[in-house]
Amino acid sequence: MTPDQILAYVLPAFAFAIGASIGSFLNVVIYRVPNGLSVNEPKRSFCPNCKTQIPMRLNIPLVTWLMLRGKCKWCRTPIAFRYFLVELLTGIVFLAIWKHSLEGVGLPGIVALWIFASLLISATFIDFDHFIIPDSITIGGTVVGILASFAIPSLHEKDVWWHGGVEGIIGAAIGFAIVWLVVMMGKLAFGKIRHEFDEPTEFEISQPGGEEEAIIIRLGEHEYEWGDVFFRKWDRLEMDTQELYFDDERREFSESFRVVGDGFEVDGERVELENVKKVSGKILSAVVPREAMGFGDVKFMAMIGAFLGWQAVVFTLFAASIIGAIVGLLQKFVAREEWSRPLPFGPYLALGAFIWLFIGPAIWFWYIALLRSGAGVQ
Repeated sequence: MTPDQILAYVLPAFAFAIGASIGSFLNVVIYRVPNGLSVNEPKRSFCPNCKTQIPMRLNIPLVTWLMLRGKCKWCRTPIAFRYFLVELLTGIVFLAIWKHSLEGVGLPGIVALWIFASLLISATFIDFDHFIIPDSITIGGTVVGILASFAIPSLHEKDVWWHGGVEGIIGAAIGFAIVWLVVMMGKLAFGKIRHEFDEPTEFEISQPGGEEEAIIIRLGEHEYEWGDVFFRKWDRLEMDTQELYFDDERREFSESFRVVGDGFEVDGERVELENVKKVSGKILSAVVPREAMGFGDVKFMAMIGAFLGWQAVVFTLFAASIIGAIVGLLQKFVAREEWSRPLPFGPYLALGAFIWLFIGPAIWFWYIALLRSGAGVQ
């Protein structure tokens, strides 16, 4: 075999191996970041059950999981298949980017797209588990995307460095603005959940896990986390309250009681959140503010636009909406799940971005040509 033939096999294999290794690190990010843990300390991966740190010889991407048959060597607790899946998926994506994009953006562009893909994969699995996309991924990724656009203008099919940078900035701004508008419109259209009870029903607002844990709002059988209810400073939890107790002491009121983002209002009198450990009582109804879409998705789309440009933003949002609608219908009619069950939108945005990365421009130009043809424009 000639050297060129050897490289034709070695370099793709090397790209896959790098991806699998990065996937191993992404598993650390996916587990630690949403749990408030450092990705640097401890330096080695550890079993989530027995906390034993894993030596290098047992931390080989893909191989170790298969060798140990998906179980911890020490406590024999099953290791989720997701760890293997993330490593495999990252390896495949890195290989696909290498094969698809090398001639278009060169090696520096490949590295930038590998970083971008890593951010998408991390956000996808964190959003699946926790319904959040951390700012370290969205805001940090947006900054990296804009810097990469200046340094590697070929990411946006430009030759001049500042042309690429401008495309990245415009992409981030349009991505942020479009999804922000979607969030605001969704808030107006679907921003309330109404609960009606046939008889006075108990409610409670407290921190059952202690002061370091989230505040939980229980309305009969319904339960919400405080941060999910009070997303904006003007959000209000309105309740038809029959009985009211602050720290198990009855609180009399004549007109109204409502919950705001940082406290309570009783007949117009404000009570600070930190001054009460538990609020309880009985209600006949409640109107709960909710989000049709999280603000993390807004910043996530800004990141996608920074790396890929404004056309990718439009395509990604359109593709993600179609994919999300199909999955939602399948969950409703096949899995028989409730319409009100929350669905993370970040994974669909990530999938839409991946589709754009590999075949999106071809679909985009085909669709534009179709529209022009239908309008009679030559």
